[in-house]
Amino acid sequence: MSSGGPGSRVAEQKPLVNKEDAITRLLTDIEVDIHEQDIETVHGSVHVTMCGTLRGNRPAILTYHDIGLNHKTCFNPLFNHEDMQEITQHFAVCHVDAPGQQDGAPSFPPGYMYPSMDQLSDMLPGVLKQFGLKSVIGMGTGAGAYILTRFALNYPDMVEGLVLINVNSCAEGWMDWAATKISGWAHALPDMVISHLFGKEEIHSSHDLIHTYRQHIINDMNQNNLHLFVNSYNSRRDLDIERPAPGVNVDTLQCPSLLVVGDSSPAVDAVVDCNAKLDPTKTTLLKMADCGGLPQVSQPAKLAEAFKYFIQGMGYMPSASMTRLMRSRTASGSSVTSTEGNRSRAHTGEGARSRSHTGEGPRSRAQTGDTPRNRAGTDIELSSNAAKTSGQSSPKSMEVSC
Repeated sequence: MSSGGPGSRVAEQKPLVNKEDAITRLLTDIEVDIHEQDIETVHGSVHVTMCGTLRGNRPAILTYHDIGLNHKTCFNPLFNHEDMQEITQHFAVCHVDAPGQQDGAPSFPPGYMYPSMDQLSDMLPGVLKQFGLKSVIGMGTGAGAYILTRFALNYPDMVEGLVLINVNSCAEGWMDWAATKISGWAHALPDMVISHLFGKEEIHSSHDLIHTYRQHIINDMNQNNLHLFVNSYNSRRDLDIERPAPGVNVDTLQCPSLLVVGDSSPAVDAVVDCNAKLDPTKTTLLKMADCGGLPQVSQPAKLAEAFKYFIQGMGYMPSASMTRLMRSRTASGSSVTSTEGNRSRAHTGEGARSRSHTGEGPRSRAQTGDTPRNRAGTDIELSSNAAKTSGQSSPKSMEVSC
């Protein structure tokens, strides 16, 4: 288990069960070097919170939240968790709040045209330029995952990797649109947002968790601004990504991608569909058991562990400690071993697997500020021995359940 920096101690975030202080804990930042500012971009102002300091030429971690949330209520339970401190010691974190969604945001004036999803993604290069960031590892949830995917498609040189929670690459269907309009007449905006964030089972069983987020949406979010953000997300267009095929030029993500979804999330089908459209040699699908719509809130330790594996696969943090996820995989029937000389492998039951993040052989990451590292000697591979056999079928994306 990792710890914070010298002289610091971060307590583990427990499930959100105390109605009196749950929102206070959601909005509380751990004591790190934090700089907040509004940045003017090509499509208006955006509120950004920079945590920590840049490490050489390493990318920063850039987060983008879902509708009904801001960076604090979406990501504080994860980034405040003790298991994430090992990561944040190595990477600066840049939290982006969608326009008008940050704490205490004033209402936009009448007639204000809220940026589209595409325009929100086009605001991010200005954020990177402002903070002197050459590249980022993106982590987005829902609407934020869509925005970061669009950003990576349009600016591939700025994105080294993506962690996409509850990503939906498709435009809102006609039936979804009709349901939204009809429910809008009968239900309040908070109920619509709650049904987007959480599955039916979670809504009916996790009363304290739902109460916490409902109260946040009602009392802390600017309702006018939230409505504009929701409409922007509901007006999104298809990402038009396609699985690469030999001799065919298609639009797809060029960077390693980790797709995350809880097994009772309302976004399961959308995430599986998105996974089928991505390059199988660079994509991992992580389904989290006993988990609903916000894995970073209900299972922060597991997600932190998966993020460490993902970062190791990119050539960073070769000595990161691994405990929780390995135990959970072992318990679920997958085998994981770990030694210093030989990297761990997770075996799934889905037949031939490719390397989880790239189909390339060993390579060094010369763009980092660290001593060049050989990829094969630093990452924990998520693949099966069957992938090495000749004459195998076309590679499938890696799928892990925990």
